[in-house]
Amino acid sequence: MKQIHLIAPSGASLDTSTPLAGMQWLISQGVEVLNAACISRVHQRFAGSDAERLSEINALATLPPDITVMAMRGGYGLHRLLPEIHWDAIAKNIQNGLQICGHSDFTAFELAMLAKTSAVTLAGPMLNFDFACQDDQGKEATPNALMWKQLKTAITERGVDFTIKAVQAYLARPLKENLSGMLWGGNLTVLTGLVGTPYLPDLEKTKGGILFLEDVNEHPYRIERMLMQLLDAGILGNQGAVLLGGFSAYRLYDHDRGYDLDAAIDLIRSRLPSHIPILTDLPFGHQSEKLTLPVGAHAHIEFDQTGFNIQSKW
Repeated sequence: MKQIHLIAPSGASLDTSTPLAGMQWLISQGVEVLNAACISRVHQRFAGSDAERLSEINALATLPPDITVMAMRGGYGLHRLLPEIHWDAIAKNIQNGLQICGHSDFTAFELAMLAKTSAVTLAGPMLNFDFACQDDQGKEATPNALMWKQLKTAITERGVDFTIKAVQAYLARPLKENLSGMLWGGNLTVLTGLVGTPYLPDLEKTKGGILFLEDVNEHPYRIERMLMQLLDAGILGNQGAVLLGGFSAYRLYDHDRGYDLDAAIDLIRSRLPSHIPILTDLPFGHQSEKLTLPVGAHAHIEFDQTGFNIQSKW
């Protein structure tokens, strides 16, 4: 991975020092960082006007295909651009070799790309969160080693092969099985916001799929409510498996009276067909340790009560 081309399709950076620190770390690893000007764009809460951000995304169709594209940060803003993105032109460049990476709000782009074209994008690191790291005292810290290794493997080898020892596997019965299907998903809030729109892959495309989900700053009852919506929309019951990544930075309250994330997932588990496993502890989400996952690629998982292995080549 010699070059990373930055894009800022969602929220503006909260300060310029954060992306600059991330850029300096990448440069120290021998990576040339392109389009750095996008980190300083600001329009209201967004990283530039809609027109600026849309133009930057549509320009991906003309980039050299050996470049890796990375979103600066998430936040919000991509949904308002979806109707005018040149999906087919960008997909053609992806088929030529271009790889595009991000998570959080970038889920909207990745799922819409999958719905419109079936082109594979990468759910993975972003500049601000993953490369401009700080420790608990607010001092600069080294980016997570697993994250960096897995990103390089995804970019150079176009593959992932990783075993997760889950703290808890929400299985209807003890079993050891394996299955294959399309790997897809991302941020739960963003994905749920696409239900009923032309930017979410339809049930036929996702049938038997491996759906991965994560979120941040969402109380378990809101996570349950969104999962219930996916269940009632026929999406969860259409899957071969559901993988849960990080659900972080929420606060429980006294009046929850024992209701927590486990309780929410248990409720969803009780309403899913018994053959669909819910597997936890996928290293993905708003956390330093994360895999880079191909959205829309064929994947294979083996799982039992103790955890699972996930493999994919694209």
